[in-house]
Amino acid sequence: MTTGPPLTLYELLEIARRKIERLSPNEAFAASQDGALIVDIRSDADRDHAGVVPGSVHIPRTVLEWRLAPESAWRNPHVGGLDRQIVVLCNHGYSSSLAAATLVDLGFARAGDVVGGFEAWQEMELPVAQPTRRRVPPAPPGMEPPEPFLT
Repeated sequence: MTTGPPLTLYELLEIARRKIERLSPNEAFAASQDGALIVDIRSDADRDHAGVVPGSVHIPRTVLEWRLAPESAWRNPHVGGLDRQIVVLCNHGYSSSLAAATLVDLGFARAGDVVGGFEAWQEMELPVAQPTRRRVPPAPPGMEPPEPFLT
């Protein structure tokens, strides 16, 4: 492995964003209605405070690779195969870009993120619900099924 000068955060972000598809909140919502999985990497505290995207699955950033890698013994069974479109959602659309690029490296060719994150989702007045708590008995973080869709 060769090393050069360290990258700046913005260079790293630019490299990540060249690998992924960035979707507006409206495009992400439409994709979710067509089978894409929205993966919410925000903290429990952020989700409890601001709400969740119906149909999204919560996989904290700290365990994302372990829950999505095809060969992982700790893979979330609700994710689906490498051909599924995965749309990563964070608070503002920065961490999600880095996370989605990692998913591309793991083989998810259709990984992307939401431009502006959950904040932009709310500004577009797209569906938001209160999170459900299904971990009874407690499951490891990131192993829960998707949030229910609003009816």
